[in-house]
Amino acid sequence: MKKVLFAASEAVPFIKTGGLADVAGTLPANFPKNQYDVRVILPLYACMDLARKKNMKRILECQVSLNWRTQYAGVYQTQAAGVTYYLIDNEYYFSGPSPYDAIYLDAEKFAYFSKAVLTVLPLIGFQPDIIHCHDWQTGLLPVFLREQFAGDPFYRKIKTVFTIHNLRYQGRWFIDAIRDITGLADHCFTYDRLESYGKANLLKGGIVYADAVTTVSSSYCKEICTPEGGEGLDGALRARGSSLQGILNGLDYEVYHPGKDPLIAYPYSRSFSAYKASNKAVLQERMGLKQDPDTFLIGIVSRLTDQKGMDLIACRIDYVLQSEERIQLVVLGTGEERYEHMFQELAARYPGRAAAQIAYQEDAAHQIYAGCDAFLMPSMFEPCGLTQMMSLRYGTVPIVRETGGLKDTVEAYNEFEHT
Repeated sequence: MKKVLFAASEAVPFIKTGGLADVAGTLPANFPKNQYDVRVILPLYACMDLARKKNMKRILECQVSLNWRTQYAGVYQTQAAGVTYYLIDNEYYFSGPSPYDAIYLDAEKFAYFSKAVLTVLPLIGFQPDIIHCHDWQTGLLPVFLREQFAGDPFYRKIKTVFTIHNLRYQGRWFIDAIRDITGLADHCFTYDRLESYGKANLLKGGIVYADAVTTVSSSYCKEICTPEGGEGLDGALRARGSSLQGILNGLDYEVYHPGKDPLIAYPYSRSFSAYKASNKAVLQERMGLKQDPDTFLIGIVSRLTDQKGMDLIACRIDYVLQSEERIQLVVLGTGEERYEHMFQELAARYPGRAAAQIAYQEDAAHQIYAGCDAFLMPSMFEPCGLTQMMSLRYGTVPIVRETGGLKDTVEAYNEFEHT
């Protein structure tokens, strides 16, 4: 039986800020149990749901060496969806109000986490064949494995897979600071390893040192190997071409199930039109929109940033709402202040036709997927994207730009053949 360890900075149901958590928390439970022993290791953040912490059992304490200093690590164990989870406890690093902070703090925080993962493995009695690392927060794990642990027979046969969920976030910080934190030798900070444009780049460490590199859609895999989409790392990615692969993300179809979703008002049974009309009416009432079953209702559930195409929406949304009375818009999300204000102003300018909830609520998101006619997601780039898959699952037509995972998951409408 193959043993696999997922190492990630977040995973549902414990902590979530984005799509990484959905993948890291859902994929392990879907490996065939008779072929794979898959476990997950995460930081134990103080901001986690207290209810989750009640079922955790502390199984050991140890010390983690970070260059000239040592730091405490406690290891807690629990189960979720039949998968064993380990959580690394250290209040100095993980006691903040959110999982992530400024880069000068996060660089050391996640260097510690990467080193702690490797340190505790023999102590918890789990020797994985593969460690699956996710994003820059675990980019140093393959580096530590090869540079500081490979001499120990316990670690010698362990392989690493490094998955890029979003190339834009790279964990770049000063070389001297990363050298001091990690104790890595000078040869690790050359241009063909961790160095990138004069700084240490933790994501690049994962790309260079891992045995295999993946990203979350085949189109995004091609895009990041170009100067236009490579965020300065296209050369390093092309150098790993034979070990680089795009594998499309998926959804947990039990969580996103329109027939038995407890978060939507009217689950789907046999009539799609009745399901859609009923949920649309509930959504319109909830968001203060005019009750009209024939209005074309467009939904947005997103971070409100340029990457998500909010600048394109800003250019055209006034024209759309002015030119067509029977269009409504509902927005759920937070992000850049200018876009938050833009949607709030739209709601004030078009009462009953535009609504904005500058927050995130899981039940509101599900009701938007179920109640809208179309889902708007014109991302500038999108490694994979999950919300367009969610909208498809609930029978809501996605309107997207042909980029990355959006290109791979949404079939273009053919206006001539009406297909």
